[in-house]
Amino acid sequence: MPSEPLHARSPKRRFPFLSLSALSEASLSQAQGFALLALVCLVSLFLFMGDTLFNTRGEPREAVVALSMLQDGNWILPVNNGVDLAYKPPLLHWLVALCSLPLGEVTELTARMPSALALSGMLLGLYAFLAPRRGVHTALLASVLTLTCFEVHRAGLTCRVDMLLAALTVGALLLLYVWHERGRRGVPWWAVLCLSGAFLTKGPVGAALPLAVMVVYGWCQGAPWWRPVLTACWIGALACVLPVAWYVAAWQQGGERFVALVYEENVLRLLGKMSYASHINPWYYHPIMLLAGWVPYTLLAVGALFVVKWRSCPLTTCPWHRLRDWWRSLDSVERFSWLAFGIILVFYCIPKSKRSVYLLPVYPFVGYGMACLCKWLAHEHARLVRGYVWLLAVLAVLLTSMWGLLQVDAVAAVVLQHAGQKAQNVAFVEALRSWPQGVMAWVAVLMPVVAFVAWVRHRRTHHPHMLCAMVVALPLSLHLALDGYYLPRMLNVKSDYYCAQRIKQMVPEGRIYSFRTDVTPGNPMHPFTINFYLGDRIAPYEAFRPAEGYLLAGDADIDAFKERYPQLATIEVMDLQHKSCDDRKMLHFYRFTTLSTAQP
Repeated sequence: MPSEPLHARSPKRRFPFLSLSALSEASLSQAQGFALLALVCLVSLFLFMGDTLFNTRGEPREAVVALSMLQDGNWILPVNNGVDLAYKPPLLHWLVALCSLPLGEVTELTARMPSALALSGMLLGLYAFLAPRRGVHTALLASVLTLTCFEVHRAGLTCRVDMLLAALTVGALLLLYVWHERGRRGVPWWAVLCLSGAFLTKGPVGAALPLAVMVVYGWCQGAPWWRPVLTACWIGALACVLPVAWYVAAWQQGGERFVALVYEENVLRLLGKMSYASHINPWYYHPIMLLAGWVPYTLLAVGALFVVKWRSCPLTTCPWHRLRDWWRSLDSVERFSWLAFGIILVFYCIPKSKRSVYLLPVYPFVGYGMACLCKWLAHEHARLVRGYVWLLAVLAVLLTSMWGLLQVDAVAAVVLQHAGQKAQNVAFVEALRSWPQGVMAWVAVLMPVVAFVAWVRHRRTHHPHMLCAMVVALPLSLHLALDGYYLPRMLNVKSDYYCAQRIKQMVPEGRIYSFRTDVTPGNPMHPFTINFYLGDRIAPYEAFRPAEGYLLAGDADIDAFKERYPQLATIEVMDLQHKSCDDRKMLHFYRFTTLSTAQP
């Protein structure tokens, strides 16, 4: 007699979205669903990944580390920005450098490639985990919901360590669960490798947090208190082998300076005692940012609040015995998902230093819950889902309509009149008036209209799968339009890339110096974006103090430079007429010499 599918074993409950139960299955096979998800990731992430220039200081700060690895050949502890050691362990930088080797240079595309690959791997891993346990439709819907929410999609197209850390953390959790489910036989080498990678991405917390989740999960499954602890200890010891080897090698190169940096980033940051203020936020910051990060699906969740029968909901009536009974009714997958979500969220609410991207590891588990909520609403409250999809459809048409209106000269003139005559505002409007270049750019611009037409055609459908498909199709079309056309034209205007090209024409080689007045101990500010586009040629003046050379400074910094170094004569050679995307200061380029050799 054939065994019952795993996803069909959960008992029917009154509040299926609270227990994260699957409701129905699609006709796709697991292999077809996997291929479809891979195609969606390819189209959504990789087509336009390199079109947007670096326009914040975070991305070039990471990319320049990989650039210095390729230039200097030091893959252990490279020095960048003239004097800096990397603030994070090197796994992301290694991957960026490896992706850049075929081209021989680090570009926006190769710098963002590891994050996009990590996000794709995390989503495919989530699908492979959920498909045999909750069905193909739930697995596919959870993965695409996670892909198209604002925070995850943005992080997947950014050269930062956060998405890589999230993917490795989630991968370790899922692999450890599968190993536990199969009776803990052998050594979970793939999970150990993910833990090692997370350690090498952002430090010990990358390995400790998944192990803590699995310890609590073991206790909740009825294991003796010592067994999960011992298991976590020996798995954690294996996961530390590769990171410790790098830390030893880096300590041999960096000495006490490296030790001080590691202590501040991994211990003082957690305790809120860093030498500089770093993303200090209150405890409730993360719950708020989690809601914001799930835009546009937060609107659907808010709408669901008005259709739930709260009087009989076990999470709100709150007699402890009902909450206990609800918890005991959860199967192992549901319990594991709630624990992973809760423990990671609570942990990151404790330190004073908080950023929204710290919560990226919880998004796949929230995506699973959102998928079940979406399916429940499509079955029981289809009118609410239709209203939500109509709202997205109107926004999609408005986006394309506004772009079309902007092509009319009279409309553009009115927009410019209300936007002011600032050069950057004018550049924004002119950039958005440019026509898409290439077939794929046209596809990106028109995709929201295509999604709108598809919804109008099927708006009266009563099929829950079609409703769920439109819930994710419209955000996907909006992301494609933004990534393929709108954001590159808007954000490239902000980038310091064009200033770097002007400086490169004037000074094609040799070191250039920078001076900043807003430098705090342990948190140096550098012109990261221009430095990256100049090939890591900019260094702080204070570190070298040459007698002559070229200087890059903001409009508020040059007076302080002249006062601090009265023996130097500075001559402005170029007003770059651009507000830096790093610190929002107007940039100026100077030549300096000592007074004894200055030209009259």
